[in-house]
Amino acid sequence: MFNDKNILITGGTGSFGKQFTKTLLELYKPNKIIIYSRDELKQYEMAQSYSQSCMRYFIGDVRDLPRLQKAMKDVDYVVHAAALKHVPIAEYNPMECIKTNIMGAQNVIDACIDNNVKKVIALSTDKAASPINLYGASKLASDKLFVAANNIIGKASTRFSVVRYGNVLGSRGSVLPYFEKLIANGETSLPITDERMTRFWITLQEGVDFVLRSFERMHGGETFVPKIPSMKMTDIATTIAPNLSQHVIGIRPGEKLHEVMCPQNDAHLTLEFSDHYIIQPTIQFAQKVDFIKNALGETGHAVPYEFEYSSDKNTHWLSHEELLAKIQMIKTQEQ
Repeated sequence: MFNDKNILITGGTGSFGKQFTKTLLELYKPNKIIIYSRDELKQYEMAQSYSQSCMRYFIGDVRDLPRLQKAMKDVDYVVHAAALKHVPIAEYNPMECIKTNIMGAQNVIDACIDNNVKKVIALSTDKAASPINLYGASKLASDKLFVAANNIIGKASTRFSVVRYGNVLGSRGSVLPYFEKLIANGETSLPITDERMTRFWITLQEGVDFVLRSFERMHGGETFVPKIPSMKMTDIATTIAPNLSQHVIGIRPGEKLHEVMCPQNDAHLTLEFSDHYIIQPTIQFAQKVDFIKNALGETGHAVPYEFEYSSDKNTHWLSHEELLAKIQMIKTQEQ
């Protein structure tokens, strides 16, 4: 579906944007891939690796609606990956987080509608489900904006959906490169926030593949949630450095003990498919949509009453061997 199409990625120089670009170039023949971000150095560095004739690099901020509107001219598909994501930094700089994650989201929506973009997927996070920190709350607000945008499109054909998943193994700022840096620096003990802490885990490529598939599956208004494994933070540390000790440093500001992707309060809206869940919108759209059957014809079913998809109650746990295999796969892809 991406052959001869124009695709724009906000925050395109980030870990996801680069992997998404790499995958598009390998699997499709797009007319244009537009990288929209505000950091000129990261764009310069990315252009050294991705300089194909279809590549376009736009300096711009999602806070700047006029610039977004110009960048989205003739664009067919948009992935909204731009966000301020660091939980403690968002706690200390709340208004900056709000400007980018909420106001920026609305700007993306407006620019997409104005340019009659066909489909839009906004990347979310497990922290947006029952949020306790500002980052999660801002992403929940963003999710709500993108879902509700399907009701304000008027005569436009634009459709908006959300993809929500957990921690990305090996992404910039994640625990894996952080632990590896400590090990390389000769640390004899790895810091653990809490011995009970669990997280959902997904690789960058798995996240990219899920987003690509969601473009094909979407009606507009869904929140897509992949079925992915959990692992305790202590087990992550033990797998990476079995000979090092661990010490508890306490939960950081705004951090949860366990993460949730499908809250119990949304159980009545949640549908289960073979490899993913969707959370249906809480609002009624002008045109009624049957979310039980997606655009590919795959059929889902309602989950049980009081169902909750959380990292501590997950039925799929990542083994040491599986984690090592994923780490090796990540290193191979980076070469």
